[in-house]
Amino acid sequence: MMKPNSILGSYLFKQTILNFFYVLLMISAVIMLFDMIEILRRTSGRAEVSVGFLVEYVIAKLPETVDKVIPFVVMVSSMIMFWKISKTNEFVIIRAAGVSIWGVLVPVLLAVFTIGAFWVTVMNPVSARLFELKETLAYRLSTNNPNAFLFSNKGLWIRESKDEGTISIINAGGLNLKDKVLWLNDISIIEVDSQTQVKRRIEAFVATLEDGNLNLKDVHIYKPGQKAEILNSFSYPTEINVQRIKDNFIDPEAISFWNLPNTIDFYESSGFSVVRYKMRYMSLIVLPFLLMAMVLVAGLFSLKPNQRQGGVLWMIIFGIATGFTVYFASQVISAFGINSYIPVWFAVWAPAIVIASISISVYLHKEE
Repeated sequence: MMKPNSILGSYLFKQTILNFFYVLLMISAVIMLFDMIEILRRTSGRAEVSVGFLVEYVIAKLPETVDKVIPFVVMVSSMIMFWKISKTNEFVIIRAAGVSIWGVLVPVLLAVFTIGAFWVTVMNPVSARLFELKETLAYRLSTNNPNAFLFSNKGLWIRESKDEGTISIINAGGLNLKDKVLWLNDISIIEVDSQTQVKRRIEAFVATLEDGNLNLKDVHIYKPGQKAEILNSFSYPTEINVQRIKDNFIDPEAISFWNLPNTIDFYESSGFSVVRYKMRYMSLIVLPFLLMAMVLVAGLFSLKPNQRQGGVLWMIIFGIATGFTVYFASQVISAFGINSYIPVWFAVWAPAIVIASISISVYLHKEE
């Protein structure tokens, strides 16, 4: 078997990396073009929306889409690389030198694993920050207020509309569900008007959510230009409930790989389901292995001893069809996992294991 650090192994490793970035740049450009067309359609006739805002929105939205298509990017770039070495007869020469099919695949698999690890550990935190920025820009777009803001993933944040155009933003540093009663600590309630100007801020040490009210203890109420009001207890009417709190939890995509474990512990200790967050965390761990499985699939369609046999068009069609099938199947399995019909680990690992197992079986059959 060819060593990955040999001259030929290094060549295949570098070619895999370069082809990945070429395909990534092309697909990213296409995604940004379609996103720009869509946002221009949505904002047509709105003179207050600047070109700079649109460009910022499109760039912030890009990582969210790229995260979903990264397996396709790896598959396409691998197919191109395999097709090139087959077309130039490099593959024939490598095989004639006594190198097995695994000797060709190992450097490529290592390169793709490196890409996956880099994507999870370095690019994912950047993607999470841009996802949060995209949500803020979308909120500003919907409210027609360039200064409106959304909040980050620190603790629990919920926004609620009140009467007379007042918006209430409720933050809790911690929460716990005991005997169907939700306990919140380190409470901060900010009331703002339609122009996001602060009208009142309420802070409390602890609160319980019962019968449509937040029953606050050790309360400080602050109003602009007035002395702080201190109360032992205060009942704050609200329409939020336990289910709404669940629904308003932060999207897993807005949390970086490094912060997900703490977030999972925070919500799990509060008595809420953390299936979506565990799915997200484990899917990021599995990503490098899923990308390696996509390389194995790409090799089945594009590694041929002689490209003069033709079939390039069919190679592309079958490759794309296989990619879509894998994506659709993984989404179905993921849905089962999110709804707790199957274990989270199985929902995350199953696509990569099944794809790799089938591909390896085919390679072993061909090698024999």
